[in-house]
Amino acid sequence: MTAKFPSTRYQGSKAKLANWIWEQIAGLKFNTCLDAFGGTGAVAYRLKQERKKVTYNDILKFNYYIGLALIENNRTRLSLDDVEWILTKQNNISYPTFIQDNFHDIYFTDDENTWIDQTITNINQIDDQYKYALAFYALCQACIIKRPYNLFHRKNLYIRFAEVQRSFGNKATWDRPFPEWFRLFVEEANQAVFDNGNKNRAMNLDYSEIVGEYDLVYIDTPYISKKGVPVDYFWYYHFLEGLTMYSEWAKYLDRRSKHLRLKLRENEWIDKNLIFGAFDNLFKKFQNSILVVSYRSDGIPSETELISILKKYKNNVHVVHYGQYKYVLSTNSESKEILLVGT
Repeated sequence: MTAKFPSTRYQGSKAKLANWIWEQIAGLKFNTCLDAFGGTGAVAYRLKQERKKVTYNDILKFNYYIGLALIENNRTRLSLDDVEWILTKQNNISYPTFIQDNFHDIYFTDDENTWIDQTITNINQIDDQYKYALAFYALCQACIIKRPYNLFHRKNLYIRFAEVQRSFGNKATWDRPFPEWFRLFVEEANQAVFDNGNKNRAMNLDYSEIVGEYDLVYIDTPYISKKGVPVDYFWYYHFLEGLTMYSEWAKYLDRRSKHLRLKLRENEWIDKNLIFGAFDNLFKKFQNSILVVSYRSDGIPSETELISILKKYKNNVHVVHYGQYKYVLSTNSESKEILLVGT
């Protein structure tokens, strides 16, 4: 079985840039590395492929399970029997109806909500942490692919059924049953599992809580455009984060919002007044490591301002421009992907 990073529809994923990022840092001398804002795990996975000792971190719990499944996990896979058990209603389990009761006509159909309630309840019975993470990963990917725009940022189930000409999305994709998508994403995740000879780790912390020394720290923070518009992953994917706290989800729902998001958390990375200090604190914390920063050329801070902050802690700062790279759903054709390397 050849290990291969699975497909992803996650906003801002570096999956298509991971090889380019590796090419820019392949000549650096390092063994231990931290992906401090891990997201889809694409860069951490690429580093794992290069036999580095990788620590994946993300503050979002649903992302942490990606790291657990694909980075920390070296051998465990879900069997066909495991998958069939997860997809079968069990006679000895009492199934809650939280999603059915709360999310009618928001993200998924009633039957789909029933399926998600049943499936997350079955997944929550799994004791093996890596099997749990693989199953949770597959569930999240299935939820994302059946969403218009692949997001949970608004109540827009109606888009799936509108009789209109479509410039985005794929009705056949949306209509494909959840169990089929779940099986497909389990297969992709299983194929991605491999042992690189190191004891890799996944963590679910704020970057400020991370301890330990790393030869290299890769940084891909949330992004604020020059117009001050932030990319808030907690807002985009709150439904998936809710699944991680299924039994206590009700306590964290913002009932004032039409799409029942989670109550917002403070986040310095989406506040244009706080993000300068956040970058300064981040670079200061990891100043003894090689710092590799993915960024966009038109963000806040600006490219020049970010370089200036990095130079407070690094004598040598090298900047590489990828050129124009347009993220899915982005309307900005001028922004360029850049990589800052501080040594």
